[in-house]
Amino acid sequence: MSEDANKELAAEAAIANTAADAIGLLKADHRAVENLFAAFQQAGDTDLEVKGALAQRACEELTVHTMIEEEILYPIAHHALDRRDEIDVDEAYVEHYLVKTLIAKFDSLKPGDRGFDATFKVMSEMVRHHIEEEESALFPELRESKLDLVRLGELIAAQKAELVKKLEAAGSKLVGDGSLTFRPSRELT
Repeated sequence: MSEDANKELAAEAAIANTAADAIGLLKADHRAVENLFAAFQQAGDTDLEVKGALAQRACEELTVHTMIEEEILYPIAHHALDRRDEIDVDEAYVEHYLVKTLIAKFDSLKPGDRGFDATFKVMSEMVRHHIEEEESALFPELRESKLDLVRLGELIAAQKAELVKKLEAAGSKLVGDGSLTFRPSRELT
């Protein structure tokens, strides 16, 4: 399946899943990036084109996911959770900052460059840790809260569809070309 077809399916899935709750949508994103991490690990050391495409896709997925969590989920979670549970949200912001720093490194790294594989490995380890914390602590706390997770899921799905659409309009960026970082327009905030 072509990369364009994959992007189109992702956008359609984001719209089609509006009935799903927020946690289900976010977990689906988690599984998608975990699959990209696994594929990268299985790629051959000399298969630079595949590694570049996987890193690009992972960075795009993580950027969109991070924006959704920071713009929608975390602010709502801060208000919905007890003071003692807010620490999970604060930690998530810090983890996002660190992952965004590694994503930015791919603006200057090309597949085959010294540090490319190491940067991707460290990023994937950090994201896996972040996923485990969200799924074992934050998500259960949100389930126990009085949040309307279906409505929150609708907001998340709509925002994801909009971000994917903007990413597609910007065109596919190649790892190492200095243009991988995706920044939202002012109208999204």
